[in-house]
This record gives sequence, structure tokens and C-alpha cells, in this order.
Amino acid sequence: MNFAVIGAGAWGTAFALHLARLGRGVALAPRRTEHAAALAASRENTDYLPGIALPRDVRVTADLAAALAGADVVLLACPAQSLRETCRRLRPVWSSRVKFIVSLAKGLELSTHERPSQIIADEFPDVLVGALTGPTNAREVALGLPSAMVLATARTDTLVQDVQAAVSGPTLRVYTSEDLAGAEFGGCLKNIYAIAAGCCDGLKLGDNTKAALLTRALAEMVRVGAALGAKPETFYGLSGFGDLVATCHGGWSRNRQFGQQLGEGRTAAELIAHRKTVVEGYQTTASFAGLCAQKNIDAPILREVRAILFESKHPAAALNALMTRELKREAALR
Repeated sequence: MNFAVIGAGAWGTAFALHLARLGRGVALAPRRTEHAAALAASRENTDYLPGIALPRDVRVTADLAAALAGADVVLLACPAQSLRETCRRLRPVWSSRVKFIVSLAKGLELSTHERPSQIIADEFPDVLVGALTGPTNAREVALGLPSAMVLATARTDTLVQDVQAAVSGPTLRVYTSEDLAGAEFGGCLKNIYAIAAGCCDGLKLGDNTKAALLTRALAEMVRVGAALGAKPETFYGLSGFGDLVATCHGGWSRNRQFGQQLGEGRTAAELIAHRKTVVEGYQTTASFAGLCAQKNIDAPILREVRAILFESKHPAAALNALMTRELKREAALR
């Protein structure tokens, strides 16, 4: 089975390296021609995954037609906000051999509130679409440290099991799920809650505060996801609770680091203006808040994170607003 990975950030590069380690045919397509040339020459992604050699078996090209040539499966490893544009760049060179498109993105499109798989299905209505998600730091996957993920699709298909087997190996175990919406919502929401967790770190509020926040965040994740049609049990798995724990505690987490800097007194506008890498939770907070408002779904943590990011609310004031809400029985939080 041959793969084309479109997008050569840290995660796209790491997954291409993982596939090559398993002996799969893989092409890696950076967006920029100069990035592709540098990566092909040095065999190291110094911009996004420095210090890790890219095997010669990974074919690097910015030519999308060349990347798709021979591919059975396409992995889209680009930010959620540029996913639709990436799909439209692929359409003129599309290969009928490709039967499965898998999203590696974790975010909601700002203008439509659509999940990555919905965006892809809009652009490629006749191709099977899925999402590969879970608690996976790119560097750890690239180094071959043990990890687990979920491959989610809206329907059962023998091709899903074939891809599950093809991407699984001694260092990465992949499970399958038919709750595509739940798997993607978990990946979106955990980035928002990781910003909140980072604010706790920046304010130096301690372990008690962060533990309480994450417990409430999981309850909110389940409630919001279920209201949007996902299965509640999905959020207790790898794509929900697992990814929430990893992203809210990992020192590598861009969303948690972003929140920590907010807690330390920086502004969201200042931080976003000077970033080279994408903080998916930033725009996803705005999109998810709009979706919840549209559906009349109560999500207090999400609402406070939005106020921090887009209304200049101080993180300490947002936390105080959460701490002084009406008292309830714990069961009412679920």
C-alpha cells in the first residue's frame, strides 16, 4: 500500500517517517517548493522537526501530481483552516487510483464550522474519507516511541481495515471507530481546553486547579459532543480523554504553551502575529463558540477561553468566572 502525505509540518513529516519505517511506499509533499528542495537535499526538516533524519525511502516533492502518482491513500497533514484550499489544489491532478483520504487535522473551519472530514467530503464526494487522531506528539512518533491512535470513518469498509493494518506496527497501534464526528470533535475541543490548561500553568495555580479544570473540560467535551450528534463513549477513548491528557500536560503542546504565555501576561494577538507554527485551538475556539451559539449549547469553559482570546479578558478573571458559577451536583456536569 502506497501513501501520499500532503503537508510537511512536524506531524506530516513524522508520519511519513513512520510509514517508511514500516516499509510502505510514501511521498511527502511540502507546500512550498523551496521547503521541498531543502528537505530533499538535507533529509532533515529543520523548520518543523529538527534533529531527526528523514529516510531516503521517503520521496519528497512539491509537485502534487508526482506525489499522488501511485498512491492508494492520501493523508492530509495541513492545518484545518487551509484544508479546503489544499483539497482544491489537489483536484486538478487527482488520481482515480486513490480510494481513501484521511485527515490528520484537528480543528473546525472558521467560516462553515465544518469538521475536516466534512470539508474533504465537500471537495471529494466520491472518495472514502476518514480521520486519524489521538494523543500523538510528532517527535515521539518520529523517534519510534510507543503510541496509539484511532482511525475513524463514518461507515465500515474493508479498506479501513487494510489501512489500519498498513499503518500499525510495533511502535504505533491503530484502533478503528465508526464515530467520525466524535473522534474529530475530541481532537478539536482538546486544543481549546489545552489553552485553558496552559493559562493555569502561566498563572502558577498548581495541580489542584489544573486537575479540576480538566475534569470539568472532559464533562463539557462529552456534553457538547453528544449535543452535536457524537457518541458520548467516544470521548472517553484515545481521541477524547487520551488526547486531552497529552495535550494539556505535554511540554511540547503548542496549544498548552500558547495558553501558558497568555497566563504569564502576553496577548493573543501578539502571540499569533509572531508565530511560525499553527496553534489550531486559536481559530477553532472562535469556530466552536459560533457553532455552540448556533445550536444553543452551553459550554462555559469554551466561552471563557473565547473571551480570553478575542475579548482581551484576563485569564485570572476567566477562571474566577468559572469558580463562581452556580453550585451544582457533580452529576449535573456530565
